[in-house]
Amino acid sequence: MRCPFCGNIETQVKDSRISDDGEAIKRRRYCATCDSRFTTYERVQLREILVIKKNGEKKIFDQEKLKKSIEMAVRKRPVSELQVEKLVNNIVRQLETENETEIASAKIGEMVMMALERLDKVAFVRFASVYKNFEKADDFQKFIKQIAK
Repeated sequence: MRCPFCGNIETQVKDSRISDDGEAIKRRRYCATCDSRFTTYERVQLREILVIKKNGEKKIFDQEKLKKSIEMAVRKRPVSELQVEKLVNNIVRQLETENETEIASAKIGEMVMMALERLDKVAFVRFASVYKNFEKADDFQKFIKQIAK
């Protein structure tokens, strides 16, 4: 594994553990060249997923991008890292078990919205505001009235 600090290819695994959610192996690594330590995660990938964006462009699915968008939605909310990890892993597993290898970004967005709605209502509204591209305060009010029903 390449060192993210100096680029050295020869790094050593110092410790391996199962991650908190049980879905990955967490490895602590050491680089003798720059004396740095870093963590890597090893996960099972059932298949490669292509995301079809709104403009028709196709990109390889990035689990980290999904995680960051969820972390932004739950920021300063009573949601733990473990809950975020589980939510991300559940969505990834759903995507990997689909019969399709190409999935519309809108479908992924809807999956995240459904999961966040069950997890935390404020995070759900935050995510929706970006996903549905709210532009005015009225957009928030309409959406909140709609979900309150």
